[in-house]
Amino acid sequence: MIANINHVKQVMGELRAKKKFGQNFLIDANIVDRIAQIACEKERKTIEIGPGLGALTEMCLKYSRDVDAYEIDPDMYERLKNDLPDERLKVYLGDFLKADLSVYREKVNVCGNLPYYVTTPILFRLIESDLDLGKITVMVQKEVGDRLSAPVGSEDYGALSIEVQYLFEVKQEMNVSRKVFYPEPNVDSAVISFTPIRERDHAFEKGFFEFVKSCFRMRRKTLNNNLKDLFPSEDLKKAYETAGIEASIRPQQLTLKMCLDLYRSLKQI
Repeated sequence: MIANINHVKQVMGELRAKKKFGQNFLIDANIVDRIAQIACEKERKTIEIGPGLGALTEMCLKYSRDVDAYEIDPDMYERLKNDLPDERLKVYLGDFLKADLSVYREKVNVCGNLPYYVTTPILFRLIESDLDLGKITVMVQKEVGDRLSAPVGSEDYGALSIEVQYLFEVKQEMNVSRKVFYPEPNVDSAVISFTPIRERDHAFEKGFFEFVKSCFRMRRKTLNNNLKDLFPSEDLKKAYETAGIEASIRPQQLTLKMCLDLYRSLKQI
């Protein structure tokens, strides 16, 4: 069992956790098992991001058809291949943000224990890729988990909030104490799941998500200031009227419906 304090300490006597990769390893097998049950489906492939020593990987193999794991640390990559010699596991060495996801032609589930510094880039990468996504389940710092469900008008509400709302039902599955990691981090974590709520329309999403990012490109400016260089002023004025939106609104006041209405209005002009 990889999620075991004695095993992790033994390995860490040979390898050193790298702060630059945000490496903290789960040592509670019950929690790892619960995460895998949430994340995986027996008939489906699971993509795991940042497997580290393989505690979650081991459990994902129990509950998935097969697992593709992306590990950026060469030491962890070698260790993972040696400790989990399962033909249903493929381990790739490299940065998931640069991985070729076009190889996946089937619906996949995605999971991972994501360091703070890559949580947002990875979620954007997943959402804006052409992957046929099943459930996404990630463990993140608790404050990051809170941001993912930030309400309209709050400081943390932004483009990612709207893209996530458009595609998923977001659920905070459980909180995870810092005490079940080694080395122990300075913060607690949360497990967040994203369950699809609509069929993907990648062509529409590409344009809509680019538009959403344009709306938020300068958060302290008005919506009109963010869009005025991208669209003719008369088109914007007409679209605001059609969508029932004030040009002076701030980006963080935009709801998903308002963004959709404004985008569709501009598309029809």
